[in-house]
Amino acid sequence: MADKKEVLRLLELAHQARRDLCKLCGMYSGNIHMGGDMSMIDVLTCLFHRTMQVGPDLVQAPERDRFILSKGHGAACMYIIMAQKGFFDYQEICDTYGQVGSKFGQHPCKTRLPMLDASTGSLGHGLPLSVGLAASSRQKGRRNRVFCMMGDGETCEGSVWEAAMSGHALKLGNLVAIVDRNKQLMTSFSEDSIRMDPYADKWRAFGWNVIEIEDGNNMAQIVEAFDRLPDSDTEIPTVVIANTVKGKNVSFMERQIKWHAGSLNEADLATALKDIDEAFEKQKEGL
Repeated sequence: MADKKEVLRLLELAHQARRDLCKLCGMYSGNIHMGGDMSMIDVLTCLFHRTMQVGPDLVQAPERDRFILSKGHGAACMYIIMAQKGFFDYQEICDTYGQVGSKFGQHPCKTRLPMLDASTGSLGHGLPLSVGLAASSRQKGRRNRVFCMMGDGETCEGSVWEAAMSGHALKLGNLVAIVDRNKQLMTSFSEDSIRMDPYADKWRAFGWNVIEIEDGNNMAQIVEAFDRLPDSDTEIPTVVIANTVKGKNVSFMERQIKWHAGSLNEADLATALKDIDEAFEKQKEGL
């Protein structure tokens, strides 16, 4: 059972990240991928603030964990959580996000942010890259983990399953895939376009250890799931399937196809912040 004080600490960080993300969306003139950012923000909070061995003081450390955001369009969410961790300042994101030459593009770019482990954006590429990083760590005798965050939609890509097969064949127990299973694509619900269920069984068939999170926006369940990760020196890779809600905690975004990406006017921002604050109070009461 996760410690309540720790769950509350992570809840508070996720709550602030949601508020900061909405504020960024309100001040940016273009669209931000709000739906998928909101669905994965709780998992990313746990990863960066509890599970992974990462931080601005560890960027050059060979033994640190690696993280690849395969769903690269979720970059804004990742930037904000990294700012919380001290990698850079949130205000710098607000001042430059999406501008020509900015370190904070709509997709993450390693040449502009050297603390990233890969430039991403083309869906389906993150897991193959992660297999390579995990295999390299094994070859060098390191015990660090490699984490890869994917959206469920991109797991329609054949490259994902080729990488899954390779991860098993290479006995990469230091490899952890996370799937943000919000069941929505850009223009449709995933099960209406291509049926993925029984989803967990597909990963098991490829030889992976499967950890499912029934509510991937419930911080206590998230903490409990990641605390169950096997040691990195095992021989079976792990996938964590987080069943989430796209646009989570904002009433007019939740499960709405049009909120794959969008922008917030002043009234929308006020409503979003109110919804987020009310959801946070309910979450605290439920601990």
